[in-house]
Amino acid sequence: MTAVAVDDVEGTLAAMGPRLRAARERHGATLAGVSCATGISPSTLSRMETGRRKPTLEVLLQLSKEYGVSLDELAGTAPDPAAKPRAAAPLSFGDDKAVLPLTRYVGGLHAHKHILPALQDPPVRPRQVSHDGYEWLCVLYGRLWLALGDQDLVLTPGDVAEFDTRTPHGVANTSPGGPVEYLIMFGPQGERQRLRTPPAAARGTGDSEAAE
Repeated sequence: MTAVAVDDVEGTLAAMGPRLRAARERHGATLAGVSCATGISPSTLSRMETGRRKPTLEVLLQLSKEYGVSLDELAGTAPDPAAKPRAAAPLSFGDDKAVLPLTRYVGGLHAHKHILPALQDPPVRPRQVSHDGYEWLCVLYGRLWLALGDQDLVLTPGDVAEFDTRTPHGVANTSPGGPVEYLIMFGPQGERQRLRTPPAAARGTGDSEAAE
């Protein structure tokens, strides 16, 4: 079994060169341009594209982000777009929280759906963590306790919170007898959502003025 696994890895790496070249060409970039953007020398990029050098994970992450493609696409393991999509398997954590990834691309904003199970005991103030990034949270179902710094907020369906994740934060379920579900959009480098449409009130005012 080990030999088969090694052969699979070797085969994937050997076939990655043409995919790296195709991704670069779709991106409309030259070897020199990619080198300037990533710090990887043109000769190294060329050898990887021709299969004379195996790319490291660090290099693949850089190129994946630069070309705007996923690691699965570079490795040739991305699902067939024509195939019937399957629901992503939830990831379980030690606190029984289930996380369903909604995005698969490397870099930029990440979206997840979180589900906290029904309570067995009275809730206690959530344990807080802090890290780089920026987060947008929206409650879909139930009641969510958000401990944000010194604040304690109870969010219900439709409530939205956004915050710099360097502020200590934590969440807990406060729904009596049921789960709580919420969406998270997280920017690891501080990326934020950008509102491209004006509020409804502003649109209405503009329409009235135009009619006059």
